[in-house]
Amino acid sequence: MNILFVCTGNTCRSSMAEGIFKYMIKEKNIENIHVSSAGISTFEGESANEKAIRTLAGKGIDISNHRSRQLTKQIIFESDLILTMTLNHKKIIANTVPEHSDRVYTLKEFALIINGEETEGKNLDIADPFGLNYNVYEASAKEIEEKLNIIMSNIQITIDEQWRKK
Repeated sequence: MNILFVCTGNTCRSSMAEGIFKYMIKEKNIENIHVSSAGISTFEGESANEKAIRTLAGKGIDISNHRSRQLTKQIIFESDLILTMTLNHKKIIANTVPEHSDRVYTLKEFALIINGEETEGKNLDIADPFGLNYNVYEASAKEIEEKLNIIMSNIQITIDEQWRKK
């Protein structure tokens, strides 16, 4: 399974989501999940934002080697699940490649759905910390991690159920 995280510049939110989720997968020894990220409007090859790097380093996660990449139709086609940071990112992807819109969710939206909760009337965006202080990056990383923990818990349940069937 190929999971893609998308934000605007691929230097803050999506790079943090990619780093956190890769860390979670490694900790749980989950195989067959490939995690990557891209940006709707980025300069190819930029490093992750220094505050994003520092925020995750405090959690024992190293994203210092991350390099941004521009979202392309090819990347969308190769992704089984696309988790965006905002509804606007989701709409841009759905409008660009409508035949793949069924695999695009905001991160918050997917966490709610996979947890059996309603999405209607809820804020489904992860706020952009770019240009703001370090505390905002920490809050953004915490929110991303909370949603990824929900997803990870449900992925683990699915994996465990499949294992019991064997």
